[in-house]
Amino acid sequence: MTVLTIVKALLVGFVAGIPIGPVGILCIQKTLNKGMWNGFATGLGSAIMEIIYAAVALFSMAFVAEFIQDNRDWVMIIGGLVIIFVGISTFFKNPVDRLKGTNIETSGRFTDSLQGFLLTLSNPGALVIMLSLFAFAGIDPEAFDTKYTMGIMIFAVFIGESTWWLVLSSGVNHFRKKFSLRGLLLLNRISGSIIAVLGLAAFFEGIYEVVFLG
Repeated sequence: MTVLTIVKALLVGFVAGIPIGPVGILCIQKTLNKGMWNGFATGLGSAIMEIIYAAVALFSMAFVAEFIQDNRDWVMIIGGLVIIFVGISTFFKNPVDRLKGTNIETSGRFTDSLQGFLLTLSNPGALVIMLSLFAFAGIDPEAFDTKYTMGIMIFAVFIGESTWWLVLSSGVNHFRKKFSLRGLLLLNRISGSIIAVLGLAAFFEGIYEVVFLG
């Protein structure tokens, strides 16, 4: 294993987090509502789930990918319901109440991480993205003959994606004070609606596959 290979793994992790899907929207919303570290915690939860996908990709566990593909409809339905719940929950939360407490910026980080984790878990496309990125980077899992080297690669992916979430949350936090309370409330409504719509799309796609293609 070379330094170049580790750098590639870092980039795979970094790039895997860039698409602004439900987790990205939630990270931005949490950062503006509760502070940089809560936003980072949301992304960190996603990164933890992503290293599981990275392990699946690197260990060439084709049967797991095949299981997800074979049961994609139910994964979409259940995942869609999870995303809808998070979206509705975000929509009805009032950031004004959150900003009244002095310790608000340090509260709920575990819950934020769990939400990021579950959103990534409910998105089977994340595994496909991870597999594609490894292939694009020219990283061949069969080239690593020990679990130790595999572990280094997986850790590198985790560090790469965590770096992206730190960049995003710190960047958004820089402009946080420019948002009024009314703006934060509007952001909750918009981000919650977008997340819920994404969940509805996944849910109905799963229903369609079960009813018409199953």
